[in-house]
Amino acid sequence: MSIEKTTDPAAALHFLEEIVESDLAAGRYKSILTRFPPEPNGYLHIGHATSICLNFGLALKYGGATNLRFDDTNPVTEETEYVDSIISDVCWLGFEPARILYASDYFQQLYDWAKVLIMNGKAYVDFSSAEEIAALKGTPTEAGKDSPYRNTSPEENLALFEKMKAGEFPDGHCVLRAKIDMASPNMIMRDPLLYRIKHAHHHRTGDAWCIYPMYDWAHGQSDSIEHITHSICTLEFAPHRELYDWCIAQLGIFPSKQYEFARRNVSFAVTSKRKLKQLVEDGHVRGWDDPRMPTISGYRRRGYTPASIREFCDRIGVGKREMVADMALLEFCIREDLNKSSLRRFAVLDPLKVVITNYPEGETEWLETENNPEDPGTGKRQLAFGREIFIEQDDFMENPPPKYFRLSPGGLVRLKSAYIIKCEEVIKDAAGKITELHCSYVPESRSGQDTSGLKPQGVIHWLSASNARKAEVRLYDRLFQVEDPASEEDFKSTLNPKSLQIIDHALIEPDLADAKSGEQFQFTRLGYFCVDPDGTAEKPVFNRTVTLKDTWAKEMKK
Repeated sequence: MSIEKTTDPAAALHFLEEIVESDLAAGRYKSILTRFPPEPNGYLHIGHATSICLNFGLALKYGGATNLRFDDTNPVTEETEYVDSIISDVCWLGFEPARILYASDYFQQLYDWAKVLIMNGKAYVDFSSAEEIAALKGTPTEAGKDSPYRNTSPEENLALFEKMKAGEFPDGHCVLRAKIDMASPNMIMRDPLLYRIKHAHHHRTGDAWCIYPMYDWAHGQSDSIEHITHSICTLEFAPHRELYDWCIAQLGIFPSKQYEFARRNVSFAVTSKRKLKQLVEDGHVRGWDDPRMPTISGYRRRGYTPASIREFCDRIGVGKREMVADMALLEFCIREDLNKSSLRRFAVLDPLKVVITNYPEGETEWLETENNPEDPGTGKRQLAFGREIFIEQDDFMENPPPKYFRLSPGGLVRLKSAYIIKCEEVIKDAAGKITELHCSYVPESRSGQDTSGLKPQGVIHWLSASNARKAEVRLYDRLFQVEDPASEEDFKSTLNPKSLQIIDHALIEPDLADAKSGEQFQFTRLGYFCVDPDGTAEKPVFNRTVTLKDTWAKEMKK
């Protein structure tokens, strides 16, 4: 699936749009080409979604294209599973890459270019330990010192580099460094590492290589090979831009340009792949696609839509200062989208049996209700109604407080799209637990034909005992209890113990049992739910996407 970018010409441009428009107006490029360069060492999260929407959105707006290029330069952490999930996520969000590429596609070219640097006296093999290299780097206010290997001849460096590639040295024995300026005020420019030795199997190149380029070497040159015009990174890469430009200038290749924007984090979540992987491996969640996870696959399984995530990214905008977007905004976006599109259905999560004593035994009546009041084109459906029904336990209170608007002894309530009923008797077991209610109904109060003149206390949903089906319902909530879990000494200590509640005795309308995985519905008065792939025809499973209203603050005070 692909999408078209629609824009409001009157809307203010963000700074990257201004750059692109200036470049196109000046004739620097005939069209733009951006890229999204994830490392395949985990699943994408909501922070990546902002970058995806930015890179693909810019290209769509200005008639360009976007490459999906995997930064697969660390074989120790990368897996094909992650590659497949990333491709799936990008396409699910509605974007179509111009090409799917890999930094490993360019390993030979990057190696050849490294040899050019060596022969030009701009790179050398260093046998210093990592600790020694760090000590010689200096500080932001103190110049670094030259490595004892810095002035090795180009010919000897070339021979050593070829030995590195041939596998003659063990891991960590030596590295290739750029020869720039150990006194540079930019610490990144103090002879940065370009290659390291890793005798590890690569998910694409196998065992063909035992030296792998560092990000700073692979990044700019890969951009240049692809003729990327606008290489958009997050703000922490701003100090690396000088090295990005230096490498391209030394080789005299296509001058891709790097620009930086600030990360967009989300409250009540962590967006570190390392931390997310820890949650998975330690069993705090059921996998990368657990609906509580802030991963794109987690949101998809929970029932979020591509449109809602794109809208969220659009609303939080693009800037040069980091910000934390409120999780409530993301929840607002999905409510807005599902309210317009999802069909309404009845479900009872905690059933309480109601016997309507004055309704004829064995008789079934079919009543009509709307599928979606926001979209009349969805039509109406039939509901079975009979002597025995189920309502929510929470919709009855034996000793209600003032202004209680549901069912209580002697009180009147309307069954949605059905009749007004009155509670006549409360039946309890030996332990005093309420097991069922005996009620009477008002025959002349049928919805749409009501001539009773009665004013019930409220409206509740219900299900007929004759055809309700059983289901498992999973009530998901925020995974963390604090706004910024990453700032805590142990982020796992802030996990929300109420983030998942499994209800295995819920009842649903019969047609919901045939719903397909991923289908979304609004359960009347309860929230938005989608069908989980774990379900079966005998017992479907539904995930709560989001409540009908923002109840988080209220619930956390309990």
